Parts: sequence; C-alpha cells; structure tokens
Amino acid sequence: MDFGKAKTAYLILSDGTVFKGKSFGKEGTVIGETVFTTAMTGYQETLTDPSYCGQIVTQTFPLIGNYGVNGYDDESDGSAVSGYVVREKCDFPSNFRCEGTIEDFLKKHGIVGIYDIDTRRLTRIIRETGVMNGMVTTEEFVMEEALEKIKGYKAERPVPKVSCKESVKFEAENKKFSVVLMDYGCKHNIRKELVNRGCDVTVMPWNSTAEEVCALNPDGIMLSNGPGDPTDNPEAIETLKKLSEKKIPTFGICLGHQLYALANGASTVKLKYGHRGENQPVTDLGLRRTFITSQNHGYAVLNGSISENVGKVSHVNANDGTCEGVRYTNAPAFTVQFHPEACGGPQDTAYLFDEFIKLMEERK
Repeated sequence: MDFGKAKTAYLILSDGTVFKGKSFGKEGTVIGETVFTTAMTGYQETLTDPSYCGQIVTQTFPLIGNYGVNGYDDESDGSAVSGYVVREKCDFPSNFRCEGTIEDFLKKHGIVGIYDIDTRRLTRIIRETGVMNGMVTTEEFVMEEALEKIKGYKAERPVPKVSCKESVKFEAENKKFSVVLMDYGCKHNIRKELVNRGCDVTVMPWNSTAEEVCALNPDGIMLSNGPGDPTDNPEAIETLKKLSEKKIPTFGICLGHQLYALANGASTVKLKYGHRGENQPVTDLGLRRTFITSQNHGYAVLNGSISENVGKVSHVNANDGTCEGVRYTNAPAFTVQFHPEACGGPQDTAYLFDEFIKLMEERK
C-alpha cells in the first residue's frame, strides 16, 4: 500500500525489455547481473549474503517484508547486492522480532529497489533466455545509451570486495579444535556453526597464503561461500593446491567447493540461470537420501571433470543432475555446492558440520 506517490523506477534488461514500476530504498541507477531467488522467506539473509555481490536480485515470492527486519539475522556486516526487485513490499510488518521495514533496510544500506512489476514475467524471461545484465534506475535515460552500459557490465573480481581485510579470531566456550575459515564472502552462520561445536575460528582474508594458514597450525580448514566466477581467483586456487598437499581436514561450501575442485584439476561451468533459493533438492549418493537445500550460485563443477584418483561426486542436484558435492580421496576433504548452514533454512544438511568435526577428531 502506498501513502503518497512513489517515484517511478525502471528495470531494463540487456535484451531491451523494460519493466516500469515504483522506487523504494535509495534513488539512483545501478547495473548488475539480473538473477532470481525462489526463497519464500529469509529476504534479510538474502540481502546480506555476500554471494549476491554485483547482482540485481529478484524475489519470486510476491510479498516481501511482511515480518520486517532486525539486527540479528544479517549474514554479513552490510549488503553487496546491486539492486533489488519485488512484486509487492510490505510497509506494515508484523512480528515480535521486527525492528524496521524492508524499505528502512534498503535505505540504510544504499540499495536501489523497484517494486510493483510483474516478477513472474521477469522470472520466465530469465529461465528461458538465461541470466542477463540489467539496470534499475529512477532517473531519465536514453535507451541506446543505457543498453550500451548494461551490455558492457561485468562484475570484476567480486571476492576481494566482500572478503575481510585482516584476520579475526572467534573463540568457543569449550574449545576442542582450531579452524581457519577462508573468507571468500562468508556468511556469519558458517562461523557460528563451528563455534557452537567447540571450534575456535580464525577468519582469514581470501588472499591469505598457504604459509600464513599453516603457521596457525589449524586442526581444520573451512572454505566459505562467495560471489562470482571461481576462475577469477587464481591466487586462491594456487593456495588451495598447496593446502591440499598438507592433508589438513578441509570442508568447502559453495564457492569454496568450486575453488577446491579447480585446485584439484576439475573444471567449472556457468549455469543458464543458476540455483538460488531455499528449495533445491539434493541427493546424497552415499546416504541414498534427498534433502531440501538452500543455494545461491551461478556456476557448477563440471560433471566428469573430477579425476578418479582425486575424488568422486558425492551429491547431485535432483532437478538437473549437476554436481553438488565431492568427497576427495587424495586428501581428508569434502565440499558441497549448497549451504548446510543456511539461515533462514532449511537446515536438513547441518549434519555435514558434524562430519567435519569427526574428520578433525580422526586426524588429531
């Protein structure tokens, strides 16, 4: 519901499609890769997930903001999204934990948003055509000039933008292990899951060297999620090659999964429109069970590119058969494409953190 006249905003796609809507959040112009997430809840976690760096995020669920926002559910210290697209925003949220509205959040973090557009049509375009660049603007524009800017956009090396700049240590009450968390754009809940299991966690910048990691003598290494094309991070890949040889128990998530695969000779491929949302079915081939998972990625480890003497695929996406996990035989390591730490859920695969703890126990 609008009280007063909202300013007009436009979403322009690189194929020339234009959506006319209304502005919320910050006014201005932003360009990014236009993607969609099918999550019905967890919009605050989506907005604060660093993996969305450089992207214009579309929520397919029609009503966003109905339970407000708060100071606890952030998955990072800010927001890295380029723009935000919803069908309908809620100005009067109702929840006992609510501390503000979704519009308050966008204004606080300087996010350009657009609402009151047909997000179902937009989603169909992306599903049929594939992910494409777009622009959200509240300003006057010349179509030809706008399209030239949109088509020329590329998210250049987003990982350094969202990684911490220096190491930070978080201590557990009853320390059992010390873990290095390589920050490629990590979400807070990865660290929380480890601390809750008795791990002192040292969060280290994305470009930390193998020597710097080993100097801490960690019991395990955690590789975080993060944004962008994994092949844009040759320094991180080279570091993981060296760390793999040290035989330190390692657990990777999302971008960490892709980087570790590249470090072990595998290949990655860009998906047509990616997997983003909280309802992605993944089959654990070892357990012969299918779990519902939270995901946010546009790239995948290419099936068949993992050498048999390195490891084997452990999880697959039940929708399209893409690789969702690898268990390595050349090192005490396993990685998954999805988010077992997911907040706001689902948390069906949190057992993988327990497997990581067990792996460190066996090696200690």
